[in-house]
Amino acid sequence: MAKQDFYEILGISKSATQAEIKKGYRKMAIKYHPDKNPDDKTAEEKFKLAAEAYEVLSDENKKARYDQYGHQAFDGPQGGGGFGGGGMNMDDIFSQFGDIFGGGGGGFGGFGGGGQRQARVKGSNMRIRVKLTLEEIAKGVEKKVKVRRKVQADGVRYKTCTTCNGSGQQMRVTNTILGRMQTATTCSTCSGAGEIISSKPNEADAQGLIIKEETVPINIPAGVTEGVQLKVGGKGNDAPGKNSISGDLLVLIEEIPHETLKREGTNIHYDLYINFSEAVLGTSKEVETVTGKVKIKIDPGTQSGKILRLKGKGLPSIERYGTGDFLIHTNVWTPQELDKEQRQFFEKMSDNSNFTPSPNTTDKSFFEKVKDMFS
Repeated sequence: MAKQDFYEILGISKSATQAEIKKGYRKMAIKYHPDKNPDDKTAEEKFKLAAEAYEVLSDENKKARYDQYGHQAFDGPQGGGGFGGGGMNMDDIFSQFGDIFGGGGGGFGGFGGGGQRQARVKGSNMRIRVKLTLEEIAKGVEKKVKVRRKVQADGVRYKTCTTCNGSGQQMRVTNTILGRMQTATTCSTCSGAGEIISSKPNEADAQGLIIKEETVPINIPAGVTEGVQLKVGGKGNDAPGKNSISGDLLVLIEEIPHETLKREGTNIHYDLYINFSEAVLGTSKEVETVTGKVKIKIDPGTQSGKILRLKGKGLPSIERYGTGDFLIHTNVWTPQELDKEQRQFFEKMSDNSNFTPSPNTTDKSFFEKVKDMFS
């Protein structure tokens, strides 16, 4: 089934400003908010779609990718560095976009139907760096990393917050020219949890949390690039409260430079050096690519600078737009020192017609080769 256009979901044009995007989202969010539409699955789904559209269009980088590639820009593996908002749950929406509603919790209070919604407190995110080789990037890999995260200690007991009576919010009513207006702010006593600690073990901190080391598996998709940030949901720090949710583990990708290969997007470049005799007579060479060894043929009379292109032997696109190529740059090594016999041979050949440069129309210049390489 084709996905609905994000701009259509928010009822805005593709030239909309960030202010208009935010206004469009707020309008849709208010219209389909669960508090106004209790037990209405259709409204809840539209509420989530509006949040997904806003999550992409409110981020300049994601918006640019969406404008260029559409939904396909975000059809990669789940958690691929924030590639789209698909699968967002209500807790994610209220924790990320609560400020849209002016109160921080997402509730509307005075609108009939659902009453106040207790915000679920989310723990803080954690950030780590993971280094990958080109070979790992080419195939995708699972990395297991050790993290020290805050988790709720065993034996912590909670009681209802008396300030907000368990709602997590403090309501304030003010009189305006338009009538009475009710706004909600996060409870200053329980920080939105709706609960406060009644008892805790000695090793726990004031929030009832302890530091625990944990091994976390991270599935890294093929084709990631330097600087991409992946998200492992729920593996950040815990938050206090029985109904709280854990933060996320944000993984920043770093690429380990390869000794002989150079990456350019999804293409891989390799400098192959052959000697003068191999260039004249032709030969075969075994070359190590990111996916294994391949055997290539060097034709007789190969000129220095010739580029051999191995289709599909580069890196896959993380956005699933095919696989790059492996480009072999041929360099003929000119001997720098000659013995007497070798020198006599080349002196004898210097006037030979076969050794006189005679490029034809098929021999491209350096600039033409560069143009072909990037086309």
